[in-house]
Order: sequence, then C-alpha cells, then structure tokens
Amino acid sequence: MPVTPLKSGSGRRIAVVLANLGGPDGPDSVKPFLFNLFNDPAIIGLPGIFRTPLAKLISSRREKPAQENYALMGGGSPLLPETRKQAEALEVQLNASLPQDETRVFIAMRYWHPFTEEAARAVEAFKPDEVVFLPLYPQYSTTTTASSLKLWRETYKGSGTEHVVCCYPQSEGFIAAQARMIRETLAKADGKPVRVLFSAHGIPSKLVAKGDPYQAQVEATVAAVVAKLGLSDWAICYQSKVGPMEWLGPATPDAIKQAAADGVGALVVPIAFVSEHIETLVELDIEYGELAHEVGCAPYLRAPAVGPDADFIGALTQETLTILGGQTAQCGNGSCACDNRYANPAMVSTLSVDVA
Repeated sequence: MPVTPLKSGSGRRIAVVLANLGGPDGPDSVKPFLFNLFNDPAIIGLPGIFRTPLAKLISSRREKPAQENYALMGGGSPLLPETRKQAEALEVQLNASLPQDETRVFIAMRYWHPFTEEAARAVEAFKPDEVVFLPLYPQYSTTTTASSLKLWRETYKGSGTEHVVCCYPQSEGFIAAQARMIRETLAKADGKPVRVLFSAHGIPSKLVAKGDPYQAQVEATVAAVVAKLGLSDWAICYQSKVGPMEWLGPATPDAIKQAAADGVGALVVPIAFVSEHIETLVELDIEYGELAHEVGCAPYLRAPAVGPDADFIGALTQETLTILGGQTAQCGNGSCACDNRYANPAMVSTLSVDVA
C-alpha cells in the first residue's frame, strides 16, 4: 500500500503506542493473565468488591484447560513476538516517512507484559512531543480499545500532545492485506466450492444495543473485503462466546455446520484479529477444524492473520501520519465518531458486562 508522506516537523519526538490484549508467556502466567482479564471492569461490570473475587474464581477454574490449550502452542502465547514484528516494521516505515523527526514505537499490553504501566514509563523516559495511541483492534469496541485507552490515560503522565486512532475498519491497506490472504488461501481449495466465513470475536448483544459500534464496523470491514474480491458465497460469524447471555451471532461453529449442510467447504477468516494467538491457532485451527471434520465440512481452510504484512503495516503508518497531520482518522462511516463519542473513558463503565 502506498503511504502518503507527511511534511516532517523539525526534530519532533513521536511516540506511537501499539495497544493489544497480551497473552501468557508460559504455563505459570496463565492464571494471573486470566485474572487480569476478568478483573477488567470493561469485561465484568461489577464493583471491585464483587468483581475481584469472581475474577479469582474464574481464573482458578479456567487455569488448567487454558494451560492445555497454550501447551498446543508451546506453552505460551505468540501474540507478543507477533506484535514486536509489527512494531519494528511500523517504526521503520514511520521514520522513513518522517526523516526529520525521531519516532519510536512502544507496546502496551492490557493483561500481561509488557503492561500498559511499563509502556507508560518507557514513553515518559522518551519525553515525546507527540503521542499516538494506536490500537491493534481494527474495529472499535468498549471491551477492547476503550478499556486499553482508559488505562493508558489513567497511567501515562508524561509529555506530548495525545492523538488517538480509534479504529480503521476500512483502511485501504488493511483491506488489501485481508483480501490477499483470502485469495491465496482460496487457491488451496483446488476448485472445490468453499464458503468464506468471516469470524470475529463475539461480544454480548446488549453492548451493541447500548451503542457499541463493533458489529457495524465488523460488517463494514467484511463489506469492503467482499467488494474487493467479488465474493458470492460468504457469511459473518462470531467466536469465543463466554457465559450464558446472548452474544452476537451466528456462532462460528454453527456457520461451519451450515456450510456442511449446504454441501460446501469453509474458509475461515479471522477478520477482527491481526495477530496469531490462541483464538486462531487453537480455536479456529484445532477445535473448529475437528468440528469441520466431524460434520463433513470439506475442505476446511483458514486464512492467516495479517501480522506484519507490508500492506497492513502501511495502513498503520497511514493512520498515524493522518492523525499527526491534524486530520481525523477514518472510521466506518468516514468520520471519527468513535473517538469523539466512544473513546471516552466514562463509556467503559456504562457499557461493561458480566461474562461469568
């Protein structure tokens, strides 16, 4: 993806903070990682006096099965190494685009090292003139971007003018990367009929009813990819449901079963994930792969996450340059409604949800 250059400043120090979920780096860190996840008020919307004991209970109950799943990936999550590759590639592109400035990219994970607090201290030591908060969540949700942004604003006390890229569901480079991954994976079907299933991480339906833009932005991303590829057989589905309440649907396992019933295979696309981690390598590849075999959904294929793909890094570069240039970052509707309306820390408490 071509990057539109930005007129360089005069020796500015620019910090770009890549925000992501994080993941345990070994078996012993699985339980504390889960505790941090479920102790987030954006995930379990209860007062701390109730939420913290519940988070301890959930993390204890889920520790062993989670460790077994992480063991399938070598004992820990590959999310941090993947994010480091993205950070390194982004830093190279930004410094090439802004040669008179000094740009450094920092990683701030929400639930495991390097924690947001660690990133904040590193950025403070850098003493930037500009700080760009850049989530690795293409589609905005109160459960992801808002939670990470809220913690960043509570934690960071250093210098610099803050800029927030709230989302980029239809960013040209992101769409180009997704389309190419799908096209290359479709070639492995050897001409057999395949339905493209765009699988996004689910959230409770009541969050969308309260104003969370996530579903609409997932649909905007999918519409752009479908148009670019000219797909005729495709569907949106949602994975990783937790708890008894109603979540966005249809569920990805149900979509796989429907494809089998319709006599077609499935190509699953992790449309809301930009890095490989447990929900792609275990849930999609292993668990849903076994389901596809059981119900006769063949071929069963999975497009890779975009990772450090050059087009995707180009998209992140362009979003950063755009917002540094004083322009509004792109949202699904062409305006920065998410930053103006949803990237308000107060929204996190009003849209939080119990998932236990």
